[in-house]
Amino acid sequence: MEKCNLKWVLIYTLLFLGCKQHNSPEAKPRETSKPNIVYILADDLGYGDLSIYGQEKFRTPNIDKLAEQGLLFTQHYSGSTVCAPSRSALMTGMHTGHTPIRGNKSNTEEGQFPIRAEAFTVAEVLKKAGYSTGAFGKWGLGFIGTEGDPNKQGFDQFYGYNCQGQAHRYYPTHLWDNEQKVVLEGNDTKNTVVYAPDLIHKKALDFIKSNAERPFFLYIPSVIPHAELIVPKDSIWNTFENVFEEAPWGTENNSGSRWKGNDYGSEDYHPKGYASQEKPRATFAAMVSRLDTQVGEIVHLLEQLGISENTLVIFTSDNGPHMEGGADPDFFNSSGIVRGRKRDLYEGGIRVPMIAHWPGTIEPDRKTDHLSAFWDILPTLAELAGAEIPKDIDGISMVPTLKGINEQQKHNHLYWEFHEQNGKQAIRFDDWKGIRLNVYDDPEAPIELYDLSKDIKELNNVASENPEIVAQIQTLMETSRTDNPDFPFKGN
Repeated sequence: MEKCNLKWVLIYTLLFLGCKQHNSPEAKPRETSKPNIVYILADDLGYGDLSIYGQEKFRTPNIDKLAEQGLLFTQHYSGSTVCAPSRSALMTGMHTGHTPIRGNKSNTEEGQFPIRAEAFTVAEVLKKAGYSTGAFGKWGLGFIGTEGDPNKQGFDQFYGYNCQGQAHRYYPTHLWDNEQKVVLEGNDTKNTVVYAPDLIHKKALDFIKSNAERPFFLYIPSVIPHAELIVPKDSIWNTFENVFEEAPWGTENNSGSRWKGNDYGSEDYHPKGYASQEKPRATFAAMVSRLDTQVGEIVHLLEQLGISENTLVIFTSDNGPHMEGGADPDFFNSSGIVRGRKRDLYEGGIRVPMIAHWPGTIEPDRKTDHLSAFWDILPTLAELAGAEIPKDIDGISMVPTLKGINEQQKHNHLYWEFHEQNGKQAIRFDDWKGIRLNVYDDPEAPIELYDLSKDIKELNNVASENPEIVAQIQTLMETSRTDNPDFPFKGN
């Protein structure tokens, strides 16, 4: 009888302890049905600036490893060919014919024209789905306190440059921690002590550590390798200091030369200027290598915390390579196999590298030529999070492509408009690419037509040989946009 009673005592005790443990908040299991999402956005990194995409002057081993262990996109496009509209397309799931911000436009001395309150961003979608949301880097969609403030657009935490003009400088006097202005001790327009990308990177790592037990969305719009060209003189710099023959000193607007700029400590110092650079080639390589190192540290931290297999990491760039501050995209073949640079609607201005890494979900060492763009990110992440995908957006979920399912919906076409350089439009459908220049002077300007399957560099205009295709593209240019009084597109 005693043995029988003892047996039941043990059973009830184990049941009691099991129930107590189950009900304990500390023991509540992490919800694994919602993957963490880390979206890393380089600034002005060209299609050919990664060694996995053909860069031969230096290597990017950590980013390459993402591709070797994941999925590399060969036909992914940015939202625009410059910063603010590209980010607006990313945030809203709408291309530049519909997204609220369609050009770079400053609203005040610090901060860009604010994205409207009614815009529903990817951060708001994920926050509503239960995600912790953080942005670390360059914002550019509205100053602190305006409706474009990142805290008002779905981000629980923002740390970095609010203004893309201020983000020209890598040793700024201040950054922003939500609504708090953080003065960087030692960076006083004369001295360069705190390299902002390093500090921002540390804050991003802290965000991962703080949110490892809950689903999180981490958006990292890095300023690297946007001009100015400047980097700490550390071991990474030492690797490249004497590797390249540098071009002669040039004029202020001469790309690919030693650069005489607006220096720290100069009487005319301006926060939106670029410092002089005696070794722009070495500096550029060191900056991209630094970004590559930071990507490696992010992935390593995810592995250390045991959350790598529940985390989707995406790496991409906001547009094609720049030519400011002494940058030399020709020397590095930064556009790779395509033609054009930042501010072009030729492929080099808008076709960007993209890599997706998700161990256990995305099969390693895959490539896809699926035609995709920034506006596809919102519906993709919403589907992964189990959130409702907003209506009236231009994006299409890429989840089937990520997971290797042969049920991927395809775009009828992709559309871009650019509000600088006298106005430009572009359409991509199938292998056809149509471009119209000087729209402001002539809304009916001739359309250039390229067959990308045969002419990836867009050197052979075949418009005269394909009038039916040109007519289709002209119709799409006319019907793929709506008017926006904040960003009027002259000629339409």
